[in-house]
Amino acid sequence: MSITAERKGEVIKDFAKMEGDTGSPEVQVAILTERILNLTEHMKEHKKDFHSRRGLLKMVGQRRRLLDYLKRKEAKRYEDLIARLGLRR
Repeated sequence: MSITAERKGEVIKDFAKMEGDTGSPEVQVAILTERILNLTEHMKEHKKDFHSRRGLLKMVGQRRRLLDYLKRKEAKRYEDLIARLGLRR
């Protein structure tokens, strides 16, 4: 259900602006997207797992807030990020 340390390192490396960048909105959104995709697959099999559903909804909301922040600050970075991740909107 959770992403492995290796996969998380790959995501950070792919989306980091410079070496050691783990806190930029791009990296945070990419990690949340990976976790959301994994949890979505879990929810397809376990439809009545309401505790995980709540966690999924909280992650989706957090990702939405980060994307709204990025769109407000730098629209070009926002557009590039949603294109790379394949997100709608």
